[in-house]
Amino acid sequence: MAEISSPLQDFSADSRSGFAIRKATLYSVLSWLAPLLLLCLWEAASQLGLIASQVMPAPSRVAETGWQLAITGELFVHLGASLLRATAGFAIGGSIGFALGVAVGFSPLAHALLDRSIQMIRAIPFLAMLPLVIVWFGVDEGGKIFLVSLAVLFPIYINTVLGVRQIDPKLMELAKVTGMNWPAIVRRIILPGAMPSILTGVRYALAHAWLALVIAETLATTKGIGFLAMDAREFLQTDVILLTIIIYSVIGVGADALARLLETRLLGWHPNFAKGAR
Repeated sequence: MAEISSPLQDFSADSRSGFAIRKATLYSVLSWLAPLLLLCLWEAASQLGLIASQVMPAPSRVAETGWQLAITGELFVHLGASLLRATAGFAIGGSIGFALGVAVGFSPLAHALLDRSIQMIRAIPFLAMLPLVIVWFGVDEGGKIFLVSLAVLFPIYINTVLGVRQIDPKLMELAKVTGMNWPAIVRRIILPGAMPSILTGVRYALAHAWLALVIAETLATTKGIGFLAMDAREFLQTDVILLTIIIYSVIGVGADALARLLETRLLGWHPNFAKGAR
């Protein structure tokens, strides 16, 4: 009887796993259905003359413009400059935000000394800081990377503090009893326990990084997707402006997909983040 039930149980488990995979694939396809439908309606309205080409060029025209810029290499120059600024700013701001979050999350003294000042700086709009950033850094790359770093710092800081404070105090007591040193505590207790909240902060930070970059690239510059949009505005090139907007949206989706992949890889042990659960 046991020999019969075991294959049946294996078959049932395989069936459930296959169904979950097919369901996840179906949801993934459906998530792209609305954007594709919107593009089709946009193209049809443009071809029928319902939308003026000067106001909203057809997607086919935007795609043609993107292809021409790609052939000349101009698009990749601007895209590379923006990606470099975003990556550098994210690395700097994310590292500082994580370090401050761990310190404030664990130490009441650090919380008293740092948290209020950080929250005050967080409330300052980016546009209000632009004149001061120009005074500090001029119009070089440092000012642009500074703005991106500042935008990234706060989401990671807040979510790291939240994640650290949600760690079970009994685990910290156990670490002290067993004589675990600080690097081991960070590696084995703090990071795994706070990782869901930290990765949520990473997803928010990725979106904030591109928002800050758009503002940063309005400073005097000759490269970047933001510069491409500003230059197109001067010559009323709406197709180029729409192209830059689409590029930002595609990069945003790609960055969010990368964050989801990190969640799947780093939080495979967590029931809410297990593969196939989302």
